[in-house]
Amino acid sequence: MSEADRAAAVRTGAGIFQLSGRGLIEVSGGDRVRWLDGMLSNDVTSLQAGGEHSGCYATTLTAKGRIVADMHVLVRGETFWLETEAAAVTRLLEHFERHLIADDVELRDIGSSVDRLAVEGPLAGQLLERAAGAALDLADDCCKVVRIGEAEIVTARYGWSGEVGFQLLVPAGSGEAVAGEIEAAGSESTSTFMGEKALEVLRIEAGIPRFGAEIDETVLPAEARLGRAVARSKGCYVGQEVVARMEAAGRVSHLLVGLALGEGQIPEPGSEITVDGKRVGEVTSSCRSALAGSIALGFVRAAHSATGTELCAGDRPARVAALPFAGPGASAA
Repeated sequence: MSEADRAAAVRTGAGIFQLSGRGLIEVSGGDRVRWLDGMLSNDVTSLQAGGEHSGCYATTLTAKGRIVADMHVLVRGETFWLETEAAAVTRLLEHFERHLIADDVELRDIGSSVDRLAVEGPLAGQLLERAAGAALDLADDCCKVVRIGEAEIVTARYGWSGEVGFQLLVPAGSGEAVAGEIEAAGSESTSTFMGEKALEVLRIEAGIPRFGAEIDETVLPAEARLGRAVARSKGCYVGQEVVARMEAAGRVSHLLVGLALGEGQIPEPGSEITVDGKRVGEVTSSCRSALAGSIALGFVRAAHSATGTELCAGDRPARVAALPFAGPGASAA
């Protein structure tokens, strides 16, 4: 079965993914709430352990409003966990430490303390509830502790497929056993092991930006369509002035778009996007989808970002397509 076919199967059932590229930072100390709220684009002051306010999605920005990294913030008792790409951890810690003055805050890289699993698909919740023998009852972006087998697992509701998704932070060394318990709780259609390449197809179909592809320090949150990571009523944070100016202006120079591609070789990330031979952007991710054909994500100048705009990606004809390509919210066209 191809990765495209595996991704399509997830959209009618559920897939179990063992993730290798995720990192985890712990923030503790008496000043953690105030300090972290000044470092992140979303509001962490209202977060509390358990319940529907136990997590949020956020970005950390430079003073010029560019994205250092995106992350999911999880409240864990007297600490915060910042779950992000492993490749972002070193840069994030350096950025955070430059903004520690006399604050009672401790930062620790605790990525090695957990194994990372994800369960995604429309039947993901049912599958996990059977494995845990209890209702999950989790709001989007929030977390709780769930027991599966012998392991107590921090389970958070978010994902990269656009479908129902849960992220499992499992005590290190227990990942394979927990994955086996989840698989055993399902049927052939609801407990299929999938590779990370299939999850990447799902992510591109969903139009969800990823650190290292669509997200880096050249990109502003509005350009990557990360409005849900930004709280508009919170106090000052690093990069806020630039974000506020852009929102007041109501426009950006570049935007993340979906690209429906014509026949031929799929353009690699970094390929130029052109209109009438003039460069207007760049491909950031691409794949072949069983549901949407050859597709890509990329940034283009705002003047060329309207759905239906004809352009070229690499040497292939392409058309700006509505996002997501597949899954909940996808156009029926």
